[in-house]
Formats: sequence, C-alpha cells, structure tokens
Amino acid sequence: MDQLRIGLYIHLDLKWFDHPFSFSNFKIKNEAQIKTIQSLGLKSIRYDPVLSDFNPLPQKTQQIQETQVQVAAKPDISPVLAAKLALVERIQLQREAAARIENAFVNTAKTIHGIEKNLFTMPAETVRKATQLVDQIIDSLLSSPELAIHAMIGKAGAEEMYFHSLNVTMLSLMMARDIELPQEVVSTLGIGALFHDIGHKEIPSKILMKKDPLNQAERHLFEMHCEYGVGIGQRLGLTPAVLAIIREHHELFDGTGYPSKLKGEAIGLLSRIVVIANHYDELCNPVNINDALTPHEALSTMFAKLRNKFDQKMLQVFIRCLGVYPPGTIVQFSNGVIGMVVTVNTAKPMKPLVLIYDADIPRDEAILVDMECEADANIAKAIRPAQVPREIYNYLSPRKRVNYYFDPSKPGQEQAAR
Repeated sequence: MDQLRIGLYIHLDLKWFDHPFSFSNFKIKNEAQIKTIQSLGLKSIRYDPVLSDFNPLPQKTQQIQETQVQVAAKPDISPVLAAKLALVERIQLQREAAARIENAFVNTAKTIHGIEKNLFTMPAETVRKATQLVDQIIDSLLSSPELAIHAMIGKAGAEEMYFHSLNVTMLSLMMARDIELPQEVVSTLGIGALFHDIGHKEIPSKILMKKDPLNQAERHLFEMHCEYGVGIGQRLGLTPAVLAIIREHHELFDGTGYPSKLKGEAIGLLSRIVVIANHYDELCNPVNINDALTPHEALSTMFAKLRNKFDQKMLQVFIRCLGVYPPGTIVQFSNGVIGMVVTVNTAKPMKPLVLIYDADIPRDEAILVDMECEADANIAKAIRPAQVPREIYNYLSPRKRVNYYFDPSKPGQEQAAR
C-alpha cells in the first residue's frame, strides 16, 4: 500500500458496497484517494501497468511496511462507510425519481392515446384536452431551471405508435425552450407536433405497418398523409399555424422533401423544428425495428450525412440539447465499464446520468453514476447493442423503442401527465 501514487490505475478487490468510490477500478487522481484506499484495510492492491501513467513507488523496508500493514489492518473505516452510504442514498433518490418520471410518461401517453382515439367522435373535447395537455407540459418545461430528458428504459406500457407523437412533441419543445421561443408560439408548436401525423388516420394500416420498403404507389399514398392531415385539422378547427406544421413536417431544407418540395426558410420555423424531431425519432424507432439506429447513431447520421436536409442552426440546437450521447445510448467508460445513458441534463449534456453494468449487483439495485459528480468518469465511446454481450444487454435492458420524457417534479408538473 505504501507504493501507491497518483497516476496508478488500480483495481479494488472489494465488493462495491465496501468502498466509497463509484467504480471498483480507476486511475488515482489525488492524495486524498490514496489515503482513502489505504484506510480500507487491504494489505496489497492490484494495478494495471498498461493503463497507469507511472510505475508504483519503490517499496519501503520490510519493517516499515509491516508497521504500516498493522496500522492499515485496524482502520477507522466509518468515513468510508459514510461516503458509500451517502452515494447509495443518492442513487436511491435517483431511482425513485426515475420511477416517478416513468409513471408520468405512461399517464401522458395514455392521455394522448385517448385524444387520438376520440378525435372524430368528440372532436371539440379532444382538441381541448390536447391543448390543455400541451399547455401543462409547456408550463412545466418553462418553469424548470434545468431540463432533464430521460430515456424510458423500464416496462412503460406497450409500444403503440402514439408514443411517436409524444416523442416528437417532447423533443420539439426541448428545442423551443433552448432558443427561448415565446410561450404562445411554443403552444402552437406543441399542438402541431402532437398532431403532426394525424393524416395517418386516412392511410391503410397495412401501408403504415409494412416492414418492407414501400413500392411507388404505396409511397405516393403514404406521402398524402400530410395533405390528409391538413384536411382533418381544418375539420377540427386547428389554427393555420398548426396546419402549416402538419403540412410541412416532411419538407426538407434542401428541397427534397414532400408534399411541396419547399426549400430553406420557405419552410416555417416551427415546421423546421418538428422536421428534425420527427426524423430523429423515425431513425431510432422505425416500423421495422431491425432497421433501428441507436440514439447516438441517429444523431451522428443526421449531422454527418444528412446535415443539408435540416435547418443547420436548429440541428445544432438539437445536438446541443441531447449531447453527443443521447439518452438510450450504450457507452463504454475509459476504465472499460459499460453502461447506458438514462438522463441528459440539457444544460450540461456532456454530464449525463449513466446506469452501470455490474454482475455482482442485482439489476434493480444497479449503480447510477452522475457524471456531474464524478470528475474522473469519462465516456470513451458509444457501443451498438449487437456488440454488447447478451447478459450485459439484458441487464441494461434498453427498450426496443426509445421514448423520452422529462422530470415533472416541480409543483403543478404532475398535472401535465393527467
């Protein structure tokens, strides 16, 4: 233990609950860590020469070493236990918040399902409920000092298509908040995002749900959903600004979209926002789940390969909010640990909350690492689910379809889920 020094990459051969650190293997960064490690009562410790910056310090004489071992054998470990208990308590609070958000997400999704189900039988009432829901969500979003976007990774309801509307609404409102759009404009955006695919009601389900590529006739009929949606919206009494979003949500900045092949700023700003959120969610959650990209891949594809198809300023806003590793991304830390990003704080997108795989800890008690609190935790890369061993994949259990929601923890925010 007397050979420890800053720069050594060490492995603690202890259970996670028996030491105060977030990881059991890491590079020593300061003298305080050395003192804490020496207080753990270990006689020796493993280190990785490849990952270390230096070799261990020269070994001291046997007599001094034995004295130090005796001292170390009777450590006062109460501060260590207290630190770990504090970390466990913080993780428990994070887990409780995740359960609350999951419940709010399910309730909101059920509300949207009811809105879509009753659209034609009770049009005025359902539009009123939709407006109320969107306004409540907006009030919650705009009143929060920080916006945390969560990936729904539990067993939150079924995988119905109406979750797409909720995803697009949440992601669109996230961008609107970032660029500080006026609240009345944000309300229009929210309603337009929620109803952007309303024209799907006029398209046969065999086309909507077809997993193979559509033929030319099927593609033409499918693309009519934008115009059909405008017609339905007019019957519902939606405003012209909302109708414009419904009509334009597949128009692309380079003029290759549909139905009117609008180009550049001929596409309304609100529509340009919804186009980005819609395209991202379709990449993550396609009809054929085998074609799904990970959130990280979807964002990378939009930026690297499809950048000219979107309003570049709005795309930068979108990437800034979700971060390089959006919620739902499986990542590997620089110390080899694998986890999944579950929450991104849009104000600090490079410091997400990550669910950690540890075979010694039950999945229901899994470690949650808040990178804002862990200066030494660094993500090295994103990993495709197919590259992850099955037991790790099942432990992290990323959903086949990635859904997003926010933390409705402020007074009045729970109402947004009703």
